[in-house]
Amino acid sequence: MSEGIDFIKRFEGLHDGDRRTPLLEPMRDPIGIWTLGWGSIYDINGCRVSAATPAISPDEAEWLLMRDFDIAMEKAILLSQPAELVNAQIVALGSFVYNVGAAAYRASTLRCKVRENDTTAVMEFRRWIFAGGRRLPGLVRRRAAEAALYLGKDPFG
Repeated sequence: MSEGIDFIKRFEGLHDGDRRTPLLEPMRDPIGIWTLGWGSIYDINGCRVSAATPAISPDEAEWLLMRDFDIAMEKAILLSQPAELVNAQIVALGSFVYNVGAAAYRASTLRCKVRENDTTAVMEFRRWIFAGGRRLPGLVRRRAAEAALYLGKDPFG
């Protein structure tokens, strides 16, 4: 799903803990979680990213993003059952799960609202704009775009 990959790239940014080198080193996100590449929290071998995680190439970062987004979309679909989802809704929920994790989505009211109707689901996206207790402008923009995409609208228009 290239549209989902492109969507995530607009919000994640390519993380690099040391821009002086050609490889991408791990770095902490705004709330202190170690990430690699396009915000992956697990490395090439499936181990949790830490300061000691080896640097990766840009191609490996792309691979991590595709792996993690596929998993996020799968979790979004499985956890949203029995709701029937169209492609745009799957991408929006996949982006959400990629960002907050499957466990948070599983426990969220958004998952329940997806099963009810689109209007209540869209309102729930907009509640997830805090990280580490702080309202982050990047999350405000991301949730607005996810909500628009979920409704089948242009998320950037």
